[in-house]
Amino acid sequence: MDNHSFTMVTEFILMGITDRPELQAPLFGLFFIIYLISLIGNLGMIILTMVDSRLHTPMYFFLRHLATTDLGYTTAVGPKMLQNFLVDKNTVSFYLCAIQLSFFSMFIACEIYILSAMSYDRYVAICKPLFYMVIMSKRLCWVLVAIPYLYCTIVALLITIKIFTLSFCGSNVITHFYCDSLPLLSLVCSNTQEIEMILLCLSAFNLISSLLLVLVSYLLILIAILRMSSAEGRRKAFSICGSHLTVVTVFYGTLIFMYMQPKSSHSFDSDKVASVFYTMVIPMLNPLIYSLRNKDVKNALHRTQKKIHSVFF
Repeated sequence: MDNHSFTMVTEFILMGITDRPELQAPLFGLFFIIYLISLIGNLGMIILTMVDSRLHTPMYFFLRHLATTDLGYTTAVGPKMLQNFLVDKNTVSFYLCAIQLSFFSMFIACEIYILSAMSYDRYVAICKPLFYMVIMSKRLCWVLVAIPYLYCTIVALLITIKIFTLSFCGSNVITHFYCDSLPLLSLVCSNTQEIEMILLCLSAFNLISSLLLVLVSYLLILIAILRMSSAEGRRKAFSICGSHLTVVTVFYGTLIFMYMQPKSSHSFDSDKVASVFYTMVIPMLNPLIYSLRNKDVKNALHRTQKKIHSVFF
């Protein structure tokens, strides 16, 4: 069949995480709490880094954009996933499915590059502290987030247009809890070789290029720390990197498990578990990791609470 023929599918059915009725209510409660914590945590981080003048530094500028991407992709997926637990048949229109895929793809790819930019920021802070504010100028910070946003938007639109101009003429049941590229491609009855190659190349490029920057940055940071004569200096350097390194390890570990395993070992059940982790759990953990491990954030939160209290009471 010709790739450009008109699709016969007007809506998709999302299977959700499980089809076991006894698990629907407890899983809805669990994921509703996770999504609520993620929503409050990331929105709080965005607002806090905007209103507190002491957090107007490059590190918190990137942290604000990390929270924005977390909020973006978990909101692209979360509400529709929660709906799965409340209805017998969770349908999504053809065009809403395309919108969900494009927003999710854009924000998840952006997060990869923002984490890379944060690792470069940590490298400059530890290895070139005297020139930190000169190198990490406001202009450079905006370039380091604007380019990923632009690039990831183009990539997300390319993938979405390529997939949704293929022919869906068989089943319309997506064995997933959101519109992701791999489950969608399994429903296509036209040739998917081109889009599969594009997805593989883009996923590999995004993961390898961003991870390479992270690894090089932390290798140089480790060398700088080992050269420090002061134990206090080493402790301070590790504390600067601790939160970011934790987030990077969890995020990249999950994505590598998801996208870098051989195709033969892929199963939709294991993919669902990994997807739940990086679409719902990681966006909840990130603001908690940065707030619980970071004195500046905790102090800013206390100052903001005092200001709110003085205004209303």
